[in-house]
Amino acid sequence: MTQTFADRRWTSADGLTLYARDYAAGPGPAKLPVIAIHGLTRNSADFEAIAPLIAQSGRRVLAVDIRGRGRSDRAPDPMTYQPATYAQDVLALLNQSGIERAVFLGTSMGGLITMALAAIRSKVIAGAILNDIGPEVAKEGLMRIAAYSGQPVDTPGWPEATAYVKQHNAIAFPHYTDADWDAFARRVFRIGTEGAPVLDYDPDIAVPIRAAGAKALVPNLWPMFTRLTKGRPVLLVRGETSDLLSADIAAKMRKRAPKMDYVEAPGVGHAPMLDEPEIKAAIFPFLNELP
Repeated sequence: MTQTFADRRWTSADGLTLYARDYAAGPGPAKLPVIAIHGLTRNSADFEAIAPLIAQSGRRVLAVDIRGRGRSDRAPDPMTYQPATYAQDVLALLNQSGIERAVFLGTSMGGLITMALAAIRSKVIAGAILNDIGPEVAKEGLMRIAAYSGQPVDTPGWPEATAYVKQHNAIAFPHYTDADWDAFARRVFRIGTEGAPVLDYDPDIAVPIRAAGAKALVPNLWPMFTRLTKGRPVLLVRGETSDLLSADIAAKMRKRAPKMDYVEAPGVGHAPMLDEPEIKAAIFPFLNELP
């Protein structure tokens, strides 16, 4: 696949070098950029299908690798692996890029970071897309993710890496082919120093989760969600079979924010990859209404 983005780096307040894929905006009048933020154990490659399409529609896209993931530095202090720090890292990217306002696209943890930004510096958010995440999450889904995050894996080759991602994600993508799973593996693994695939994140990202214990499993972020949805457009994306954003939680969010747009990906769990036809059919009209 031809690379459609430039490599962009910026520096965090504590001196880490962080990375983003920078997709240049296509022709047309200037529009606000999109900041795309991935989930807990993932990286900027998760947006490789949707980011070029958004860029072609006329918006620059910065798809970030949050600290400890992908091509961003690992943090010496694992207790910095939490949304408040991640939000400050994103603000550093905006400041160093001269971006005063943007549209935020957050998958899972990326949505939590977006809500944290709403609490810290609300004015930078012109609009937001929350992908399969809310201010409250289903305990079952969080426990499933916490169970494998940061755990060692034995993947001497790509077949084993592919089997690993299929084992942990088949429930979410029952329609995936072998080729889909191979592509999935190549997004979340990289070749390590010994020539074998290794997960492309610092295992220590799980340290704050373990340190917080049970009380971390069901955080209450409703005040942040209220702040995010007040006076700006928000689109909530949900996987129909998601075990993290339950139908009940999504319904509660829609009741709290009746003007919020909503779309479901049929037959998909946590979290939609945003290449599903129903999701694309909602994202682009939503973006077209934004400055």
